[in-house]
Amino acid sequence: MEKIVIEGVELHLVEPDQVPMTWVGQPELVTQVLAAWLVLGEDDLPLSPRLVGKPGVGKTTLAYHAGRISNRPVYLFQATMDTRPEDLIVTPVISEERQIKYTASPVVSAIIKGGVAVIDEGNRMSEKSWASLAPLLDSRQYVESIVAGIKIQAHPDFRLCTTMNDDASTFELPEYIHSRLQPQIHIDFPEREEELLILKRNLPFADDKVLDYVVEFLQAAHGAGERYSVRDGINIARYALKRYAGDGHGRETGGEKQRTAGYLKEAASMILDTTAAAEYFKDLLDEMAHEEKD
Repeated sequence: MEKIVIEGVELHLVEPDQVPMTWVGQPELVTQVLAAWLVLGEDDLPLSPRLVGKPGVGKTTLAYHAGRISNRPVYLFQATMDTRPEDLIVTPVISEERQIKYTASPVVSAIIKGGVAVIDEGNRMSEKSWASLAPLLDSRQYVESIVAGIKIQAHPDFRLCTTMNDDASTFELPEYIHSRLQPQIHIDFPEREEELLILKRNLPFADDKVLDYVVEFLQAAHGAGERYSVRDGINIARYALKRYAGDGHGRETGGEKQRTAGYLKEAASMILDTTAAAEYFKDLLDEMAHEEKD
């Protein structure tokens, strides 16, 4: 764990996140995030965009991907309704030598190292917590740790992005925070071809026909105003494929499509709900059985 001394106080930094996230979707959205982070001159400041959309549409993946292709280390911070200001800045812990050790949060580690801080589900966090970041999001470009008694100036390469679900949030963000989290970049459900590409990227071992049926389900759900996302589709397909692989029946026994359809329906009923499974998968068994007879 890297250490750094600021105003006589030793801080222990956390490592950046290394996760297999790659954005597969509209390249324009990546361009918009990178444009918000761009600095045009000495007196210019980067913007701190907020990515808004339904759960499971890839907001965190987009933010992480944009950070990586900007050649910066990326630090992910999961916000909750219990997040405290000290969780965002510096947390004191008792070391093995029974002394106080100050640990920088992922956000502060990004501030110091010139990385990208991604605050995930920021609208779950209270105003009190957001207020501790207010100086960071304007021309002051710093945060203060009351616990450690220090002020931490942001590295010039530091960038911040937050994701927010467009459902009812735990806390209403005040205007002075909303105005600092700009621009708002909205991420909607992907088109059919994009959705299929995402599924293929996440499930390279899956049969194309299985993915086609899952995409048809997702597109029907989007058209009906349901909130089911590509993440739900990935989980449905993944579970159905695991059930098929583990059922003990070989391909030579026949009935592959009926079994696959049955497992897809089972997966949908477990991951979503029985009503949704019945509505969107009601013709699946008949259609796949008919194809197999032909």
